[in-house]
Amino acid sequence: MSEADVTQSATPAGRPDGLQGVVADFASDQRAFKNVHWGKAMMWIFLLSDTFIFSSFLISYMTVRISTVVPWPFPSDVFALHMFGADIPLILIAIMTFILITSSGTMALAVNFGYRQDRKTTTILLIVTALLGASFVGMQVFEWSKLIHEGVRPWGNPFGAAQFGSTFFMITGFHGLHVSVGVLFLFIVARKVWRGDYDNERRGYFTSRKGTYDIVESMGLYWHFVDLVWVFIFAFFYLW
Repeated sequence: MSEADVTQSATPAGRPDGLQGVVADFASDQRAFKNVHWGKAMMWIFLLSDTFIFSSFLISYMTVRISTVVPWPFPSDVFALHMFGADIPLILIAIMTFILITSSGTMALAVNFGYRQDRKTTTILLIVTALLGASFVGMQVFEWSKLIHEGVRPWGNPFGAAQFGSTFFMITGFHGLHVSVGVLFLFIVARKVWRGDYDNERRGYFTSRKGTYDIVESMGLYWHFVDLVWVFIFAFFYLW
């Protein structure tokens, strides 16, 4: 047996040897993900681009926070609520964080039951997730209203550095927009799941392939991303 035959016998069947084998390994994703629904692939691309945007916002916030010579407002004082005769720091933010993390759990369950094609349970979990997201947005509106009433503006605030208002409204507002859009789409998908559009392949927006609930998984990817971004906002903006 020649050396070439030995090398060929040691190479897995169907994969060329040498540089061609390396190229084939890198190109194998085209075969591995050929049956992945286009909506899921596009969602990953969208989330990747959104990651760059949120990263730019947070990096800008940190740059402003470090470079300003004016004292930065203390989050425990700015975001405190007067309850039971005392100022409780970050209580509203803690509740908002708990709600959003809980909604991530209900969304994961919705994806799980969507795999099982359990229409009723999937619909209920999607609606619960949407209601939790809507309550989060409502609390964020209350937080904005409170700070605006206290004099916080994008161009200044009475608590310290003027950049506090601009970075706060920009970052939390952009995230709140994502949550609001997610809530809207969750209600739309829940309605289509309940009607059986994904089982009957009924024509319309967000209708996936027959017998599959790919859109539920895509919504899960989006919702988990929104929750993950909030964790970073919570850590950098409210705890720093």
